[in-house]
Amino acid sequence: MDHIDRPRIAQLREADPSPELIDVYAWVRTKRDSKAVCFFELNDGSSLKGLQAIIDKEQYPLQEAIDRMQTGCSVRVRGHLVESPGKGQKVELACSDLEIIGEAPADSYPLQKKRHSFEFLREIAHLRGRTNTFGAVMRVRNRLSWAVHRFFQERGFLYIHTPIITASDAEGAGALFQVTTLDMQRLVNAAPGTELNYQHDFFGKPAFLTVSGQLNAEAYATALDRVYTFGPTFRAENSNTTRHLAEFWMIEPEVAFCDLECNIALASEFVRFLLADILEHCSEDMAFFDQRIEPGIVEDLRRVAESEFRHISYDEAIRALEASDRTFEYPVSWGIDLQTEHERYLTDEYVGGPVVVTDYPRDIKAFYMKQNDDGRTVRAMDVLVPRLGEIIGGSQREDDLATLERRIDELGLERDAYSWYLDLRRFGSVPHSGFGLGFERLVRYVTGMQNIRDVIPFPRAVGSAEF
Repeated sequence: MDHIDRPRIAQLREADPSPELIDVYAWVRTKRDSKAVCFFELNDGSSLKGLQAIIDKEQYPLQEAIDRMQTGCSVRVRGHLVESPGKGQKVELACSDLEIIGEAPADSYPLQKKRHSFEFLREIAHLRGRTNTFGAVMRVRNRLSWAVHRFFQERGFLYIHTPIITASDAEGAGALFQVTTLDMQRLVNAAPGTELNYQHDFFGKPAFLTVSGQLNAEAYATALDRVYTFGPTFRAENSNTTRHLAEFWMIEPEVAFCDLECNIALASEFVRFLLADILEHCSEDMAFFDQRIEPGIVEDLRRVAESEFRHISYDEAIRALEASDRTFEYPVSWGIDLQTEHERYLTDEYVGGPVVVTDYPRDIKAFYMKQNDDGRTVRAMDVLVPRLGEIIGGSQREDDLATLERRIDELGLERDAYSWYLDLRRFGSVPHSGFGLGFERLVRYVTGMQNIRDVIPFPRAVGSAEF
């Protein structure tokens, strides 16, 4: 095999014709065989479009290999780049040798040259990366991942790996996956009324998969000034919708000496940075999504990337919704948690662009959010964008020990479980803020894909843990 630095098809498509012999390793997408010439398309996942290859069969008698070559098979092709007479391609590969590495029999390979529904492709998620759509999704996902790290690293943030297994619920929501080494089948078979004894469990107490790395990130923000997490999180919500996953990735920065206004500025800059980066570096894939998935998406994203994010209070948002004369599925009144239909009205019609809504009712927000002096709202924020609604949720965190203790008590949470978190307010407390961005929600927004299960390599959802 060639060295890892061998040229990829994305590079070869932009190269100039050359007599130099090269080896290309790829998969065959299509084949068109005639008496004198065989045309076939090669793709190695580095770009949306493949590289056309041609074999002059009179000059190179490779018919046996050509006959074995089918859609989906892997090959090594030796040849040199020549100027292409075809439209939309600068060069093509004139082949002198062809080796079939892995066959893909036409009677059993499920990805023949035709359109497949996304529902069908979820059933073969291990192969769907070979399609144009999912190849493009994964390239965009990869670039967004890189852009996330670049944004924070260029601004002096430290990347912190927070625990996957935790004994506390950051959100207080209770939708948790439990982690245990106890023999559950034996307990099921035990006498009725048998109680779990966690002293025999691995951690000696109930443990769960994390729903957020935020609380842990706060600990390091109050030591290192600015940090961020980017890792998997889990929610055991029984929601079988196009917007929910049981396993997803979260981006969560935390910044010390930062109030709500500082947090809003950081979040707005972050969204603009990511969108501008993807439009610059994934133009071919974004053009594909614009044409095939969500017409107009490139221009929509460009407008947001170049916009100032308007700020409105929750009070103003409710007044605007009530004055809209719209009949919403979820009735509007002060104290409700805004739904997607409300958020999209605010972005698409009331503001006509991205908007940050602040100062939500305390009763619908988490215990750790900074309370306002009015006693009924907290210093929370949601960043809303057109076509989607909420893309970021965050807040200034409560930094006063007594206030935070009272809030924990009000919600019936156990202080002991948060003793370490309270220590952050006992020792050198500072105003600090942060936010969370669900990575799959971002990828779905950027690509226009309708189902969140189609923007992660192997989706985990209710009743679905295959592959």
